[in-house]
Amino acid sequence: MSAATLACAPSGMAWDGINWADVQRRVRGLQARIVKAIQDGRHNKAKALQWLLTHSFSGKALAVKRVSENKGKNTPGVDKVNWNTPRTKTHAIASLKRRGYSPLPLRRVLIPKKNGKTRPLGIPAMKCRAMQALHLLALEPIAETTADPNSYGFRPERSTADAAAQCFGVLSRKANAEWVLEGDIQGCFDNISHDWLIAHIPMDKAILQKWLKAGYVYQNELFPSHTGTPQGGIISPVLANMTLDGLEAMLAKKFPNAKWTARKMRVVRYADDFIITGCSKEWLENEVRPAVVEFLAERGLILSPEKTKITHIRDGFDFLGWSLRKYNGKLLIKPSKANIRAHLAKIREVIKANKAAKQVNLIGLLNPILRGWANYHSHVAAKKVFNQVDHEVWVMLWRWAVRRHPRKGVRWVKDRYFKVQGSRQWVFSTVVKLAGGKVKEHTLRMESDTPIVRHIKIKAAANPHDPNWHEYFESRWGKKMLRSMRGRAKLYRIWRQQDGLCSTCHKPVTKDAPWDVRHIVKRANGGTGAAVNLEIYHLRCPRDQQYATVKDE
Repeated sequence: MSAATLACAPSGMAWDGINWADVQRRVRGLQARIVKAIQDGRHNKAKALQWLLTHSFSGKALAVKRVSENKGKNTPGVDKVNWNTPRTKTHAIASLKRRGYSPLPLRRVLIPKKNGKTRPLGIPAMKCRAMQALHLLALEPIAETTADPNSYGFRPERSTADAAAQCFGVLSRKANAEWVLEGDIQGCFDNISHDWLIAHIPMDKAILQKWLKAGYVYQNELFPSHTGTPQGGIISPVLANMTLDGLEAMLAKKFPNAKWTARKMRVVRYADDFIITGCSKEWLENEVRPAVVEFLAERGLILSPEKTKITHIRDGFDFLGWSLRKYNGKLLIKPSKANIRAHLAKIREVIKANKAAKQVNLIGLLNPILRGWANYHSHVAAKKVFNQVDHEVWVMLWRWAVRRHPRKGVRWVKDRYFKVQGSRQWVFSTVVKLAGGKVKEHTLRMESDTPIVRHIKIKAAANPHDPNWHEYFESRWGKKMLRSMRGRAKLYRIWRQQDGLCSTCHKPVTKDAPWDVRHIVKRANGGTGAAVNLEIYHLRCPRDQQYATVKDE
C-alpha cells in the first residue's frame, strides 16, 4: 500500500463509485499498524502512521461517510450546511485539508437533565465534524491500546453491561470489599484543562488547539472557550476518556498489592462515573479519595460533592441506572427506582400526547421504548420489575381506552382494544387490513417476555483495532446473534441456505458438535452483517483443514 495510493482519490471518482470495502480495509490496516507501533514503544512511527491516515483518501472518505449518514446528519452547525447529496459529499472529501483549516464555533443548545439542570451540547459544523471523525480514526487505536482495563464508557465493543458484570465480579463474593466510593466528576467535559490536553493527547497539536479554542455561539452571541472539550463533538468522548485513563495505574502504584491484600481495592469506570472498592470507609475517605482528587486536579477537574459518597454494600448504591445491593450476603443488581420512574414517566408522556391517536400508531410509538428499556436491563435481576412495569403500562392503557369511549361499557372497551392470546386475557392488540385483503396483527410488547440472559464480560485487554483479537470479537459477535431473536432468525436462514451443512467440511451442523458463525468478508475488511456475508461452520474444521494441508505438503 503506497502513500500515493492513500493520499488522493482516483481522478474524477464520484461518491457512488467508491469501493467502501476497500476503503475500510485500508483504514483498518493503518490502524492495526498504529497499534503495533504503540505496543512496540515506537511512538514516532505511530505519529507518522497517524499523519498518513489523516491525509489519506480512504480516511477522509470514511470520515465524510460517518458524519453524513449518522443520526445527526440533518442537524447543521452555525453555518447551516448539510451534506445530503453525492455531489456535496464528494466535494467534502476534497475539502478536508489541514492547511488553511479554521474551525467554526459550535452551535450551543441546552439539554434538560433529570435534576432540573441543563447540560450544554455543542453542535459543530459538518466540516468540523468530518475533521474530528478523520482524526478520531487515527487517535482511537492509541486510545484503545493505552486505555484503563476497566474503563467501559464510549469505547468500541464495550457497554454498560460490561461495567455491570465487572461490578458483580468485584462485589459479589463474601471475601470482596464491602465499602464503595461512588465517584462523579463535576462538569467533566466542560472543565478539562486545555494545557493538559495539548501536552498529553497524541494527535496533531495544531488541529487540537484550534478545536479547543473555537468557542461557541449561543443566542447569536459568540463566547470563547478556555477549558473543556465540548459535548457533542465526535472526538470529545475519546479525549475525555484519555484524560481519565491512568487512574487505575495511579492507584495501583500508590497502593501496591491493594487489589489482593486486605484493602481489596478495585476500580470500575464508565466515562466520568466510577466506583472504587475498599476495605473500610476510613481508608477510602482518608487515603483513596485524596489521591483521586490530586489526580483530577492535574487535569483541571474536581469531584462532585453532591454525587461523590462512600456507601456500604448492604445499603446499596446506584450506578448506570441499576441498584447494586447485598441482601443477606447475596449481591443483586436491579433497575434503580429512579430509572424505573423515568421509564414510566416517558411512557405516560407518550400516551398522554396521543389521546386521539389510532391504536396501531400508539403501539408503534410504545414498542421501541419498551423493547429498548427491557433489553438494557435484560442481563440483571429485572424479571419482577418487568412484571411491575407491564402492570403499570396496562393501567395507563386502560385509562386511555376508557377515556376515548365514555358512553361504552367496560366489556365493549375490553373487546375493542384488548385481545385474548393463549392464556393471556388482556393483550393490547389490533388488526390492520392491508392491500389485497391481507391482515396484520400489531401487538404491544410485554417487557416480561424479555428473557434474562447473563452478559459475558469482555476481556480487559481486548482491542478491536489489534488483528490478534479479531477472532475473539468475531466469536462474541456470533454469540450476540444467538442471544437475540432477530439474530437467531437470521442464523436459521443461513443454515437453510447451506442445506444444514458446515461451510468447510460439508457435514451436518447439529447441536451435538460445537459450531459458530463467521463473516465471509471480515468486518475488518469492510464486510457487513448481512446474511449473504455470513456462514456457519464447525469450530474444529479450520484447524483440521489446516493440519491436513500442512500434512499433504
